[in-house]
Order: sequence, then structure tokens, then C-alpha cells
Amino acid sequence: MKDLLTLLKSKTIYDLGQPLEQGMGQSPNHPQFRMALTRRHGDMERPDGSSAASEVIITGGHVGTHIDALCHVSHKGLLHGSIKVAEAQKGGRFSSHGVETISPIACRGILLDVAASKNTNILPGGYAITADDLKATVESQQIDISKGDAVLVRTGWAQNWSNPAAFIGHETGVPGPDETAARWLCDQGVKLTGSDTIAYEVITPGAGHRLLPVHRLLLVEQGIHICETLQLEELAQSKSYEFIFIALPLKITGATGSPIRPVAVA
Repeated sequence: MKDLLTLLKSKTIYDLGQPLEQGMGQSPNHPQFRMALTRRHGDMERPDGSSAASEVIITGGHVGTHIDALCHVSHKGLLHGSIKVAEAQKGGRFSSHGVETISPIACRGILLDVAASKNTNILPGGYAITADDLKATVESQQIDISKGDAVLVRTGWAQNWSNPAAFIGHETGVPGPDETAARWLCDQGVKLTGSDTIAYEVITPGAGHRLLPVHRLLLVEQGIHICETLQLEELAQSKSYEFIFIALPLKITGATGSPIRPVAVA
């Protein structure tokens, strides 16, 4: 145990989560994040003069930095493993592939800084990251991808976080992996993959989230979880391309996704 603590003290822990706050950029397909105090200090005082404050939080499972459960997407009436979605979603929550079935994640993480490999700080809106782009990034970073890794793809789009309209990118489009990139990652045997945008997809200008083929490929066909709205800037600046990736989904029974606060230990 002492050796483990000594090792941790010598490492840097990078926070990969964005702050949850009202008005932040998020998918219009999901409930808007809301938080309000339901009790303020002084509303009630205990005999010794102390008081307590508390809040109510309203959010969807795919708001802010989050992970997608396998029940999040279906194709032709089926979830991953050919489970019939009509049966799985009876009763107002999923009986199969809910987010509570995702075990705590602790594995080797890999950052693929695609923006840097293209000699830019941020990829343009609507840019499709291809398998060739990922291969070129792996080569430029002189790193390998192994079975069971969590691969995080940096586009630089998190720099738009303070401007919600720009981060959503409805007019400009949003950069992200295309199907060739997703299939290549599947071929490498990745455990999980994620990015710094709302949707782990290339979004063309004006298209919104009407078609999400990468979600179908990863969640339905391959059973690979997706993390979205990651904060990868500090990790990229330090050139920490290999690290321990830790993420803990909330055990919300039957939910399609969960907020997470992932970290990289490098």
C-alpha cells in the first residue's frame, strides 16, 4: 500500500470533466441542466445557531461529461446483442444494458491528439476524422493502442466551451470521428472511446444529430461505450499520451447514460 501511495504522489491527476452549470452547451435532444437551492442558510436555524443549505438538480443522463450505456441506441428494434428494445424498455427503465451494468473503469488510457497531428490547435467544424488520421496520430505520437485501452480523441473543440452556441456548433458543424475511424478503433480492441465534443461523431454544418452512425456502430454493433464532452486540453498540453484512465458511472438503474468525472493519472 505504501508503494502505491508513493507512486500516486509522484503522478499528476488530470481532471477530464467539464463543470455542470446552467446555460452550458449541451445536446438539444436532452433535458437542460438545472440546479437551484431548495434550502438556504438561515431559512431554518438549529438551537445552536447552525443551519444547512441544499439543492435540487435536474439533468439528463447525457448532459455534460458523461458515458453512454449500451441501451442508449438501438437499430431496427434491437439493442446490442440482438436484445429486443420493445421488451427491454418496458416499465419506464431498461432491464438490459442500463448504465448501472457498467463496472467502474480503470484501465490504460491513450490520448490521440488529432488536432496537434494536423498542426492546428483546433479542428474546423464539420471535419471528419478518418482512420488514416488516427493512424497518423498514433505514428506521430510514437505510441501503440492495445486491446482493452480507453482511447480519447482530442479535436480541440473544448476551447469553445465558454461559448455554448459555438460548442454546440449547429451552424458550423463539429469535428469528430467518422465510421472509418470508429471501425479502426474497434479493430484495435478498445474498451471505450471518447472525445471533447457533445457527440462522438462528425457533425456537418446544419445537420444536428439527425444521423449518428458512429453511435450505432460502437454501441449497438460492437458494445463499446462512449464518453463525451471531455476536457482534454490540459492533458494535451502536457503531452501525456499514455495514462491510467479512471471513470465511475453513477449506478442509476435502467438509465441510458450517466454523468461522470473521469481522471487521467500520468
